[in-house]
Amino acid sequence: MICIIDCGSQKTPLIESIVYEYADTKIVGMYELDSETDFENCIGIIISGAPILITEKEPEPFTELFEWIKTSKIPVFGICFGHQMLGMVYGSSAHRQREDRDWQTVEVLAACALFDKLPTEIELMEDHCEAISIPPGFVHVATSDSCVNEAMMHSELPFYGVQFHPEVSGNHGAIILENFVHICERHTDGN
Repeated sequence: MICIIDCGSQKTPLIESIVYEYADTKIVGMYELDSETDFENCIGIIISGAPILITEKEPEPFTELFEWIKTSKIPVFGICFGHQMLGMVYGSSAHRQREDRDWQTVEVLAACALFDKLPTEIELMEDHCEAISIPPGFVHVATSDSCVNEAMMHSELPFYGVQFHPEVSGNHGAIILENFVHICERHTDGN
């Protein structure tokens, strides 16, 4: 089962509908998280986007909600706000940038299982006006003209983050979500 943490994004049902084609899913609200017991029987966790501007709020109450990532034994995939939370619990800084709510050409810079079966340049949908730096211990995976850190992955752990929204990016985005399910399955099998 893949646990999808709903951070208030209207796009969360779209994440679930794509992932459900490959694995059972359950949705947990961001404020319902209390411990890793929520992830019992889960092979992976996806953190959704959110209608929250982290540069306009005190980030600590949000990053505290996601401190559990550091002790997660299963793969984690952050999307937009989820990507920002993943980075910030590991020391990223957030900054405002030009608003981007359109398709962008994202260039894949490093080998990453999230982008298996995809070209090195992909049209993907953006919906943000903030971005994060690459935190220590992470590999810079993809970039675009509008955002330097479009995708990252932890150098040793199965943690991935993307600033764009695969759930509204057509077939290419669906492949990214499918690839994450396969990452989770391989991790469960010990490969």
